[in-house]
Amino acid sequence: MIRPIPVLAALLLVAPALRPAPALAQARQGAAAEPRAGAATPAQAPATNTPAANTPAAGPQRLGTFGEWTAATHSENGGKVCYAFTRPDGNANALLTVTHRPQGRDQVALRVGRAFPRNAEVTVEVNGKELNFYTAGDNAFARDGRATVSAFRNGREAEAKSPAANNRSTTETFSLQGFSAAYDAISRECPAAAPSRPRR
Repeated sequence: MIRPIPVLAALLLVAPALRPAPALAQARQGAAAEPRAGAATPAQAPATNTPAANTPAAGPQRLGTFGEWTAATHSENGGKVCYAFTRPDGNANALLTVTHRPQGRDQVALRVGRAFPRNAEVTVEVNGKELNFYTAGDNAFARDGRATVSAFRNGREAEAKSPAANNRSTTETFSLQGFSAAYDAISRECPAAAPSRPRR
């Protein structure tokens, strides 16, 4: 399993520069990123010494806004990263993203605007199906990205339940309206590599 912490570190630096806008048609590819006025910038994910994390990313390019989701790309370490994201109502620090990178696809990451307890598990429920996320600091990552994407495609909302201090739990609800279209957009822009043919 690819550990996706480096990709979220780069992604969270550029995602706040884009914001979903309801009822907008798909933006032109390569259009300038629209600033998110007044939004708080989420803190960067845990630092690593990998080149991907230490190389500054190029500015994001919007692929389009689809319902409650925005699709975009940015350049990182000479490679293209494609991602789709949304935020819940009432919490500008929360973020749900799905990312394609050359090193891995369907990397699903979640932030709720605070650090998770050590070794905490987050559950994201879609249509009654529970999806497990592991945590690292203030980030949570899907254990099975492909299954999570499949559930998102067939759901109306994703309800993230996470432990908090004093034995309490919190819930953030993310709309899945427009997810499939946003996911298809990033998949077209960053298609899966063709399987290599065996040498004869």
